[in-house]
Amino acid sequence: MEDQKRLARSQEKVSSTIGQSAYISRDLSWLAFNERVLDQVRDSQRTLFDRLKFLAITASNLDEFFSIRVGSLYNYLDYKKERVDYSGLREWPFRQTLLSAIQRFHEERSRIFRDELLPQFPEHELRLAQWEDLTEEEAESAIRHFDRTIFPMLTPMVYDQTHTFPSLIPKTLTFTVVTKNQNVTKKDQAEKKLSFIQIPQNLPRFYVIDRGEEVVFLPMEEIVRHEIYKLYRNIEILNVSLLRIIRNGDFSVEDIDDVEDDIIDEIRQKVKNRRLGRVVKIAVEPNCSEWVINIFKKKWEIDDLNIFYADRLIDFSSMWQIIRHPEFRDELPKSPMPVAPLGMPRGGVDGIFSSLKDRDVFLHHPYNNFEPVLQLLEQAAEDPNVLSIKLTIYRVAKNSRVTAALLKAAENGKNVAVLFEVKARFDEENNIREAERLQKAGCFVIHGIGRFKTHTKLLLIVRAEGDGVKRYAHLSSGNYNEDTAKLYTDVGLLTSNEKYTSDVAEFFNVITGHSLPSSYQNLITAPGDMRNNLIELIRAEAANAKEGKTAGICLKINSLEDRETIDELYLASQAGVPIKLIVRGICCLRPGREGLSENITVRSIVGEYLEHTRLFYFHNDGQPKIYGGSADLMVRSFDKRIESLFRLIDPKVQQQAVLILDYNLKDNVNAYTLKEDGSYKKCPRKADEEPFNIHQKFYEVTEESLSDQLLF
Repeated sequence: MEDQKRLARSQEKVSSTIGQSAYISRDLSWLAFNERVLDQVRDSQRTLFDRLKFLAITASNLDEFFSIRVGSLYNYLDYKKERVDYSGLREWPFRQTLLSAIQRFHEERSRIFRDELLPQFPEHELRLAQWEDLTEEEAESAIRHFDRTIFPMLTPMVYDQTHTFPSLIPKTLTFTVVTKNQNVTKKDQAEKKLSFIQIPQNLPRFYVIDRGEEVVFLPMEEIVRHEIYKLYRNIEILNVSLLRIIRNGDFSVEDIDDVEDDIIDEIRQKVKNRRLGRVVKIAVEPNCSEWVINIFKKKWEIDDLNIFYADRLIDFSSMWQIIRHPEFRDELPKSPMPVAPLGMPRGGVDGIFSSLKDRDVFLHHPYNNFEPVLQLLEQAAEDPNVLSIKLTIYRVAKNSRVTAALLKAAENGKNVAVLFEVKARFDEENNIREAERLQKAGCFVIHGIGRFKTHTKLLLIVRAEGDGVKRYAHLSSGNYNEDTAKLYTDVGLLTSNEKYTSDVAEFFNVITGHSLPSSYQNLITAPGDMRNNLIELIRAEAANAKEGKTAGICLKINSLEDRETIDELYLASQAGVPIKLIVRGICCLRPGREGLSENITVRSIVGEYLEHTRLFYFHNDGQPKIYGGSADLMVRSFDKRIESLFRLIDPKVQQQAVLILDYNLKDNVNAYTLKEDGSYKKCPRKADEEPFNIHQKFYEVTEESLSDQLLF
């Protein structure tokens, strides 16, 4: 009883500390984002397969969170470094708070799958089978598959006095098997042995059986479990349980002053080390032996908070195989066909070059196709008048048309310069391979800039026209990735305006050479002045409000975490500036607190597409300053990345940006409101109010949709 009282007092103290802080924890805020993704799984208006898609997304999201953010926390804990979270909590109390919250998330997600989704499988002619669900013929077929394909690939790894503990591969399904010699009594604990069998990652997640009236998905581990005795001849098996681990994958590349090969070698080594990092999470089946659990706790220096029990499926990212099965591929909702960007000509690239001579073309993906950017690159690679192409790359598609176009351009003798960021997290190996292909083809490739990640998205094409040359640019918030361009919302600008192209050319000189321009006409860049420039814009709105002028700030970003920027937004709110924030994910600002942030509202859009657009609107007494670009309001964006924001100067482009922000503020289908206590609430829709879903409405935008209306 006394222990319970002590625990209750400790929890009250933690809750009080969190509630009193002027900031919201970055990691708890991210967990609230994944909870909003889980809310899509709860949504009974969605199809079963759509809900399974979001279930898989929550799983991959959480894997990355454990690898990076929980891994980062353990870098402090393991090396006894001090850390105070935005919530006000020190390392160990915060670990307790964070992992306890994730445990609750895990339990709720498991409940939704078990109680809400699984019961719907039969009506969709779908079955998630266990071994006992198979007919005799199906079981025989599965056994033959095991004997022919799976068995030769399996390697038992024993751990005992003569064998070291194996280095288990993270995110791989692994069987823990407890055995003993048959001629030894069960009481003789010393004779128990623990071994591991990892299921090869190149096997499909399910063994699929087509019954005609239904498709049966048998988890591959069910086959291995049933036949596992074949790997332990004349040995008694005491316990068999499935395991999946996540390791610390958080690493950073330090400054390197030597040749670029050293950067590549260091990144390759760090990627390898990611596979050997300390264990931060294990998922196990409930039947796992307590003896085995205790070995894990001691070996990996973890406790009950790191252990997550899964009663049916141990990894929900496996749902992708079901969703993508040919029988169900058409069950996911289809996106409408992309609409033509306003002002974009319907001709080929020559038409685009011609039209860009006197106008800017604003792109809003995925509502506008990414094809114009791809065609611009592909035609530029073939166009004899194009002299050079410069491009920054952060993430590319697996079979990238972007890199294919650059290879073709180099083959055709054009000068191609690519700043290829090889430190893009979890894409390092793919980016290194693609960068080496370009380099071998004759492209000038820069593998990032020291400790800075190149996150800016810029393209510059130089074309011979008349007696001189003309430059064309593309500036964007999104990656040059044709796959994610169909799934992420982003904005981009195609232009030949010298006010942009000279800035972009100057910025390329900075990031590929040795140049320090004093200023740009329409770019704000990082590292350098981006934080200060944005703070000046915020302060200008505060000054306008104090002088009785119309003022207002509206920001649409992925994440808000930088303390200095948050403090300036608080001061602007206190000066009377209405501030409307649209923050998809992490938001460390606490809105609506009396005396601190009464004039700030925060909403989050979570729905069919991943919101990736960044737009910054400052009212400026009715003459708005609007920027788009690659940066969020985070410490890493300002101090650890090469970023750029571009000012929208064309009146029609400004109208399009305002429309995007206005629609985001009107959405009553995908929107959530951040409350002062850090929790989120789905924005209610009145009984007589029509649904306003931006993921549909943006397909309906026409010239007539635009107006001179301002946000404040």
